[in-house]
Amino acid sequence: MNVCLIWDSEYPWDVRLEKVARSLTAAGHRVDIAARNRNRLPVVEVLPEGTVHRMPPIPGRSDRMEAALSFPAFVNPRWFALVHAVATKGPADVILCRDLPLAPIAIAAGRRLGRPVVLDMAENYPAMIQAVWDHGRQRPWDWLVRNPRAARAVERWVVRRVDHTIVVVEESRDRLVELGVDPDRITVSLNTPLGERIPSCVEPATPDLPLRLVYIGLLEAPRGLSVVLRALARCRDEDVPVQVEVVGDGRDRKILEDESVALGLGEDRVRFRGRLPYEEALTVVRGAHVGIVPHLANESWNSTIPNKLFDYMSMGLPVVTSDARPAARIVSETGCGAVYPSHDPEALALVIRSLLEPAVRAEKGARGRRAVLERFRWDVDGGRVVEAVERAAGFRPPLEMA
Repeated sequence: MNVCLIWDSEYPWDVRLEKVARSLTAAGHRVDIAARNRNRLPVVEVLPEGTVHRMPPIPGRSDRMEAALSFPAFVNPRWFALVHAVATKGPADVILCRDLPLAPIAIAAGRRLGRPVVLDMAENYPAMIQAVWDHGRQRPWDWLVRNPRAARAVERWVVRRVDHTIVVVEESRDRLVELGVDPDRITVSLNTPLGERIPSCVEPATPDLPLRLVYIGLLEAPRGLSVVLRALARCRDEDVPVQVEVVGDGRDRKILEDESVALGLGEDRVRFRGRLPYEEALTVVRGAHVGIVPHLANESWNSTIPNKLFDYMSMGLPVVTSDARPAARIVSETGCGAVYPSHDPEALALVIRSLLEPAVRAEKGARGRRAVLERFRWDVDGGRVVEAVERAAGFRPPLEMA
């Protein structure tokens, strides 16, 4: 079976996309990845998980113009041309689109070629855009290209027309059912880690204080890092020895750095490490005592779940999470950490204090790691993706593979 996999940004790299592509390839299928190309990389590149087909740059255009003309808008004709070319060359038996922005183009290409379309909905895209607008962080052109009202209308149109939808958490499935999607056309595949990336054993970080927290991810207002900074300031005022390593970048990094300075938090309390290569970021995680998922409990984070939750758990770190529903549910069910109200820095400071004792951290961390080893693994969730794509394509394995 040939799969045309659509990704609206540069590849490499995206952790979920790589896992999906690797699972399909391991199942014996061919994967062709249609991707953006702002970095002007080779138009075609063969990787172990699939062949990447990048959008050919327009000769003579500046980098800024190329970025604008390759924006993954719902109706960008350059994207339709790329997807149609990649799906035709395969030829694709099924088109698998990662997230909402390019789903209308995937549907259009699928209809022209007579191929089924599967949507891998890694996040609640309209709610994510709404959260950015709620914090006043939209850019002027977002009125046209990232408008939450338009995104909701497009999502309603898309989910009724794709052949199958893959979601990353049960709360997202329930949301789609409320939108009128047949539950039989929805598959849940969590953002769990690849087996080879789950350490065979973990060595706890040295118990010496200060307590070291780690955050990995985008630096945007809806992700709750401002609450973390204010909780750290309270901890400092109460002589609680704690610091946080912030790994990642994003549109609000400067705002957060300025807030940290305004709160009087020096590098002994907060370190902004910027974007790091994946393995280097994991090294930072290994040196931490606690992993934190501070996302605000809004419509977006109440219906999706981050990779970092399971990464923390796999490394034996206790997890502190806000009360965003999916993460809070998993942390509570497994007993691997603690939950606090997402807008409350005082409550977060209390939770941090409760984890100063190494024995408490060790017990919660062991529970999280055990849950990953027994339940939250990509060899399970990747199999669900493969089964969903095969079913949508009408694929039947040869008898010797059955």
